[in-house]
Parts: sequence; C-alpha cells; structure tokens
Amino acid sequence: MGTSGQAKNFITRTQAVRKLQISLPDFRRLCIYKGIYPREPRNKRKASKTSTPSTTFYYTKDIQYLLHEPILNKFRDHKALAKKIARSLGRGEVGDAARLEKTAKPRITLDHIIKQRYPTFVDALRDLDDALSLLFLFANLPSTSTVPPMTIALCQRLCLEFEHYLITTHSLRKSFISIKGIYYQATIQGQDILWLVPHKFVQRVTGDVDFRIMGTFVEFYTTLLGFVNYRLYTSIGLVYPPRFNAKSDERGGELSAITLDGINVTRTADVTNVTSGDIVQNETQGNDDVNPDVQKQADQIAENLEPAEETQSADQRMEDETATDAIDKFEVQGEGADVLDQPRISDAETGQLFAPYSFFLSRETPRQPLEFLLRSFGCKRISWDEVLGDGAFTNDEYDPSITHQVVDRPPIAQPDSATEPDQNQENEVSRSTERGRMLGRVYIQPQWVWDCVNQGKLLRPDQYAPGATLPPHLSPWVKPTKAAYDPTLPLAEQEKENEAEQAVLDEEEQEELDQLAAATADGEAQVEPEDHIDDHGMDIAGGDSEASSVVDEFGGFASDDAEAPADANEDEEAGDTHSQHQKELEAEAAGLPFTETAANGTANGSWAGNARSKGGELRKKAAKKRKEEEEELERRKMMMSKKKRKLFEKMAYSNQQKDDEAAKLRSKRRKLEKGKG
Repeated sequence: MGTSGQAKNFITRTQAVRKLQISLPDFRRLCIYKGIYPREPRNKRKASKTSTPSTTFYYTKDIQYLLHEPILNKFRDHKALAKKIARSLGRGEVGDAARLEKTAKPRITLDHIIKQRYPTFVDALRDLDDALSLLFLFANLPSTSTVPPMTIALCQRLCLEFEHYLITTHSLRKSFISIKGIYYQATIQGQDILWLVPHKFVQRVTGDVDFRIMGTFVEFYTTLLGFVNYRLYTSIGLVYPPRFNAKSDERGGELSAITLDGINVTRTADVTNVTSGDIVQNETQGNDDVNPDVQKQADQIAENLEPAEETQSADQRMEDETATDAIDKFEVQGEGADVLDQPRISDAETGQLFAPYSFFLSRETPRQPLEFLLRSFGCKRISWDEVLGDGAFTNDEYDPSITHQVVDRPPIAQPDSATEPDQNQENEVSRSTERGRMLGRVYIQPQWVWDCVNQGKLLRPDQYAPGATLPPHLSPWVKPTKAAYDPTLPLAEQEKENEAEQAVLDEEEQEELDQLAAATADGEAQVEPEDHIDDHGMDIAGGDSEASSVVDEFGGFASDDAEAPADANEDEEAGDTHSQHQKELEAEAAGLPFTETAANGTANGSWAGNARSKGGELRKKAAKKRKEEEEELERRKMMMSKKKRKLFEKMAYSNQQKDDEAAKLRSKRRKLEKGKG
C-alpha cells in the first residue's frame, strides 16, 4: 500500500542525504546554492512515518529536483580526489598528493544556478538586500583561518563597484545611523534595496559562529553581485569590470582606487566627472559614417517642428515654468483625516544637493560613509587629512575654497571680529586659524549630512554646530501615525486639552506634599518626650519636679501696673499655642498633614490651596467629560454584534496602550524642556 498525504509530501534530512548519496556538509552547500530550506509539516509524526518525530523536513519534490543538479557530479569528483590524495599520502608520495590537489581539483561554478533562481533581472534586485548586508559585513572582517583574505578582498571590490554605480546614477535615497551600523536605501529600476553596513570598528571573530555555512552564502552572493554589477554597468554604458588601482587601495583610497571607463560617448553623456576623475570615453565607436538621406529627412522633420514651437509665447512659457516649479502640499482637512505623504523634489534635484559646495572631513569623523553620501548627492570636492587615506581633493585644511567642514569634537573658539585688518593674506589666515576656525566656513556635525539626505533639502547649519544639542535622528522609514508621539513637532501641538495645565498642577501638588512630608519629619524629630516611660511602657509621675515647676510658674502678685502688658502678651501667646495645638490634634485625628502655614491661613500659604482647588476643578471636568464619553461609547457598543464588539475592544485596548506610551514620552519631553529652561 502506497503512502499519501504528509508522509508523501515530506522527507527527512537523513533520508534526503541517503537519496542524494552525498555527505551532510555537501547537502547543506547544495541546499544553500539552490535556495531549498527546511519545511514545517502540520503533523510531524505523520510526516516522519515513525513514532519518534524528526526535527528537520524537506519537500520531497525539492529533493527530487536536486537529483538532476550538475553540481552533484562535482561533489562526487571532489570526494574521489580526496581518496586519491589520502592514498598518495599513505604511500608517502607527498609530491603526487600536492600535484593532484593543485591540478585535478574540480572547479564549481554557480552561473547556471544564478540563471535558474533569477529568471529576470528584477528578481535578482529583489533578493539583493541580504546579499549586500552579508558582503559588506565580510568586507569589514579581519582575515583569519576561517575567513581567507582573498574572500575579504573580493567582497570589498564588489561592494566598491556597487557604490560607484550608486554614485554615478544618484540612486541612493535614504540613510540612517543605528547601533548595529548604517542603513542605506537605494532605488534601482523601481526596486527599493535596503542593506546594512557595520561601523568601522575592530571586529572580533568568535568561535561560536560557523563560518563554513556563512562562507557558502558568501560564495553564492559574490557570484550574484558580480552578475548584477555587470548588468548595471553595461546598462549605463560603462565598462565592467572597472580599472582597479591596487596601490591606491593599499593607501586607503577605497572609492578613489576604482576608475570608470565609458563604452560609448553617446550612451555616457550624463556620466562624467565621477569620483576620482572623469570617465575615460572610448571614442573608437564614433559616428563617422552618417547616411546623407537619413540626415536630410531628419533636417526636414526639425524644420517642420520649429514653427509649432514658436507659436507658444514667452509669457505662457514663463507661466508654465512657474506653475511646474511649485510643489503641491497635502494639508489635513479634518481632525481625524488621513495624513498623506508630502511630495518631494525630483530625484535629479536631490542628486545634486551638495554639488555647489566643497567639504573637508576632520580626522575624528567617519570618512567612508560621509564620502559615499556626499558623492552620491553631487559633491565632487571632498577633502580630508592625509592620515585618513588616499583620494582626497586636497589635504590642506586651510584651503580657502572649502565651504563646509564636518567636525565631531568640542566647540571651537570663535575668531575675534574686532581684530585689526592685516594686509598680508597669509597672516590673516594664520591669525584666524589660531583661534580655531576659518573665517567664512560653515562648521557642522556629521548628523547634518544624514538629515539633509533624508529630508531632501539643506537644513539650518546652526542647529548642527559643534557643541550644539542635536535634533533627534529619526528613522526615515518610520512614518508618524495618528495620536502617536512625533519628536519633530512642538510639544504644544501634540498635547491634549488641558494636559499641560494638569501636568503643572500635578507637579505643584507633588512638590507641596514633599514639603509637607519633610516638615512633618522635621517636627517629629524636634519633639522631646515630656513624660518618663519605664521599661514596661508605663507612665511615671513627675513627683516633686512637677510641684516645683508649679511653684516656679507662680510669680506672686504684681506690685506695679507696668507689668500688665507683659502678662497680656504672655496670655495671647499661650492662647495661640493652645489653638495651634488644638488644630494639630484635629488634623491628626482626621489623618491629614498639618503645618503652621496651613493653620494660619496666611497669604504665603494660600497659593497651595488655590492650586489644589484649581487642580480639583480640572480633574472634575476631565472626569465628567470622560464619564460622558464612556456612557456614549457603551450605548454604541450595545448596538454592535458580539464579534464586532470584541474586535472593537481589542482595538480600543491597543489604542489605549499607544496613547499611554505617547503620554509618557510627552511627559518626559516636558521635564527635559523644563530643565533646560
């Protein structure tokens, strides 16, 4: 009786290895090359056909598909070669073993697998995210026994070639700095590609990572990126592979170590002056032979089109230009209306964002990401100190043509504008640089470059000056949602009704309670016990001491009328003390804290009572409004079905959690702004 269902559709890993007749490491490599991954059946016991369920399953059709793979023969040839080498070493024929390993080793190519997995070029672009992230990671790893230097050099060169294409076509769109690294997003032929580049730190290669499996992915992804780079370069008329200067790369040139060459002048008209120099145009394919008949027909068509173009007046052209220059903006019409994405400037304009400026990168700034971003958005004059590597426009920090300097250090002292003018320009430059800054130069922190790129416009440099508190660096892929906290907006625009006033009153009440608690603690510490208490907690009479105190209190009869006012003052003080003591007893019986300012009811303590009364009124209004809304909501829920009511309650619960989180963030920001003020 044959099998059916899950027992037929799934196969275990052990069965698959036996069926293909290869080892387990070769099976892993083959699955990575072909894009075959383990599957999870609904019932593992039925799929395994045994009482003990297995852990790893594959589709039976996928394993049948692997039976016809040509790489299987390469694996078997490699296994046979390993046996020959072992036999030669057993006989002591070391020379023959070395010759076999050098000449007879089978070479595995993955070109046919790339064509099978990606029938179209768009499919390859869609799967490029993971490939770029892994190759950029390996390009920053140190060479070890598990990560050979040849693999690292190959990854570095492929990544630099891909970055050159983005610089040439201005395809880079956004970037974001995170703890993991720097995220980049590019748009190529309508496909958004997002990848992660690690920071330029010393990477520690640990032993808990299986670099054999990662090396298999790297081998496949290097082949894929090589195909993609070839297609991208040829699509814009560039020669692939580009020329690579090994000496410049050894001196830290990186992007400047690669020189781009054009295939045809007509196809590369838009791609000039890229990175380290102009693109070398191949003029051997010029249009020397021109058909005169075709040229004559083209001239006639051009003459017929000229009168039609002249009919349009200059005023109409100006109106059209002014109408097209303005960018429409979508405004929110209602309180609960959807927030639409605002239209951005065209890619051609954003691609030349930094073109008019010249930048100098200080030694403490990350040179590689800044250079890549600035070149991708049109900047061609980027300078840095010679210790950062080769390829700078100039290494002179005091070059007067530099307009912006990126620094990441404490504030630099401003030059004194009241100094006397000097006729010698060199002395003037030296005097201004002695004070720490060059006159006429804009000093900004590195975040300014990222924020300008993400917003598509030049931002105010004073907000990013050295030592200034930087604005929040937000992810460009997280869009603000309704009722969520937005750090870019002012706090007053996000607060709810009476939220700020209620927060101020709560703070005042909390401060008052803290003061009352401190005063009560101080009063209890200063009070001394009047009665003596024995070891058993019983009061002991004062005895003769009390009698003596009574006798001492009686001062006799006054012999003069001048002592009467003093006795009256003493009586008033005793009365005040008695009334205060009575009020303290009443407050203690009521369980409330008591202070002298509250007892006297003076003007100094009246502000606390006013604040409490005002806060109570606001709370009553808010509670009344909340109660009305809850009653109205309950009436509406009564008209819903049970299914819709449960769904609505889940939505309300999640929205309430978001509101609470937004309220916490607003409260935190309110305290920070109050501390700054």
